[in-house]
Amino acid sequence: MKFISNREHIRSFVLRKGKMTSGQQQAVNKLMPDYALEPDGLLDFAEIFDNKNPVWLDIGFGNGESMIHAALHNPDVNLLGIEVHLPGVGRLLMAADEHDLDNIRIIRNDAVDIIREFIPDDSLQAVHIYFPDPWHKKRHHKRRLVQQPFLDLIRPKLKTGGRLHFATDWQPYAEEVALLFEHNTDWLSNTQDQSRYAPRPDWRPITKFERRGQRLNHASFDLIWTKN
Repeated sequence: MKFISNREHIRSFVLRKGKMTSGQQQAVNKLMPDYALEPDGLLDFAEIFDNKNPVWLDIGFGNGESMIHAALHNPDVNLLGIEVHLPGVGRLLMAADEHDLDNIRIIRNDAVDIIREFIPDDSLQAVHIYFPDPWHKKRHHKRRLVQQPFLDLIRPKLKTGGRLHFATDWQPYAEEVALLFEHNTDWLSNTQDQSRYAPRPDWRPITKFERRGQRLNHASFDLIWTKN
């Protein structure tokens, strides 16, 4: 994987070499041409998916559980996932192939660069950011993805009425993002009648990662806001 940009920005991830199963490696070798995009210009979603259905962007999809769930339960929605870690990409490809899904595409690269360079304005119906690295230590908070520069980047990409859905099991991060959203009410509105956190919606399943957090007595926090 080559990063598509030399722009200087603090990345919200560390690229680790995860252990690949033989099935994941086979899926990557066989299925990447069918599902993966390597953009060299603005993405034309109608051409990519061969329809004009709404597009949901999943940033850092992990092992793909949430994307597979959304694709199965929302066949009239197109899903674009961005992830850097290859084992998770392989697992998603295996599941997409097993269920014969044609409404999923993936990009393996830095989401910030991809959004900045290749996502057209007014093209996304939803942006999902589920359980990103909370970067617990204070000196690492600058690596957190959801900060004001990210909101400024994502704002023009969302359609009016499109949603921004953030979920985490790290309460300090949830509180930080809640305050951030509340400071952006010039373009965001809370879908929960001013209640800070939302119940988990049908489009987001409880994933393996979340269940692990529950065993550690971590609560989960969902924030769902829409673009005015």
